[in-house]
Amino acid sequence: MAEKKAQLVVEGRDPIELPIHSGSTGPDVIDVSSLTANGYFTYDPGFMSTASCESKLTYIDGAKGVLLHGGYPIEQLADKSDYLETCYLLLNGELPNAEQKAEFVDTIMRHTMVHESITNFFRGFRYDAHPMAIMVGVVGALSSFYHDSLDINNPEHRLISAHRLIAKMPTLAAMCYKHHIGQPFMYPDNDLGYSENFLHMMFGTPCDDPDVNPVLARAMDKIFLLHADHEQNASTSTVRLAGSSGANPFACVAAGIATLWGPAHGGANEAVLEMLEEIGTVDNIDKYIAKAKDKSDPFRLMGFGHRVYKNFDPRAKVMKETCDEVLAELGLENDPLLAIAKRLEQIALEDEYFIEKKLYPNVDFYSGIIMKAIGIPTEMFTVIFATGRTVGWIAHWNEMISNPYKIGRPRQLYTGYNPRDFVPLDKR
Repeated sequence: MAEKKAQLVVEGRDPIELPIHSGSTGPDVIDVSSLTANGYFTYDPGFMSTASCESKLTYIDGAKGVLLHGGYPIEQLADKSDYLETCYLLLNGELPNAEQKAEFVDTIMRHTMVHESITNFFRGFRYDAHPMAIMVGVVGALSSFYHDSLDINNPEHRLISAHRLIAKMPTLAAMCYKHHIGQPFMYPDNDLGYSENFLHMMFGTPCDDPDVNPVLARAMDKIFLLHADHEQNASTSTVRLAGSSGANPFACVAAGIATLWGPAHGGANEAVLEMLEEIGTVDNIDKYIAKAKDKSDPFRLMGFGHRVYKNFDPRAKVMKETCDEVLAELGLENDPLLAIAKRLEQIALEDEYFIEKKLYPNVDFYSGIIMKAIGIPTEMFTVIFATGRTVGWIAHWNEMISNPYKIGRPRQLYTGYNPRDFVPLDKR
């Protein structure tokens, strides 16, 4: 089949032919790489219309509410798989058989401990430091401990680094929490599952045997799985851009964590809880719904609608079911803050204003409620997000390094001064 082409027609110049590439699914893309030789750049603030790379990992159709990892719908993975199996899928492109899964899980669980010297990094932070500030510094510092696997051109080194990051992130995340509340750090217990182990390190103490509620462990695993990857978002694109310079994977993931920290990206579920606290009581909901509908009012309902999904967030249905299970297990159906959340959910699903604008509750709405119910403080929410997203970051980084790539170099539309002569200081 002949390659499709587009033409750029500029008055007074010959047309410029641009190849059109087709992926396995999704919209075609116009290859504009030849424009530079013809004296043009494209202008696309926020890269909303630009495919910055080729990838086989994740596909999103926001209009239809579709999210696929390796071709598998997220709903099926959340229902029939688990987080570590999804990690294997993202790293290898296929689901593991029983032997491969057992080997992968064993490998991850054998890498959960961190070097004792890393505790010194935590002691350098104030007790009230934001956990994401700690994570940026500590994850970046991991590269100073693992000189044996920093050759990014060595596939085995890349795989070892991926395993280490996936394994150690829950340990570091739990250490952030323990540092904040002044309790001793907990060593991982490799007899526990990945998510169960995380909750053990978060809430356990050296005085007690592990005792993690299996319903909460499953909920935590769902949260990790549903945040594992989300295509070319801001933090993933940052990891790829940092990696294009040849930076080591720990530095690249630290850059991703820094990007995720922004309230427009990873802080959405934290903003949900802040909104619920602002509303205060169920009696105030009608007033705040009116404020949300008023375009001149700065108040916005957080956790409703999504920048990518113009229909529904496919992760939200799974999170809603998990949310109901957790609240029932903990007997929190009547918690005042959670009662506000449930009433807002009901309004969003029934009110014509929300239905018309497709402002359905998204994954951040439900995950925020679940983590609040489990007892995770709001400042830790983005750290949880980063822990789950680590596999997506490292999988995209590895995919890029494994193929021919160029250092990222975005262009700009210059609007500054034209050339002018320097004026000596005494004449200004």
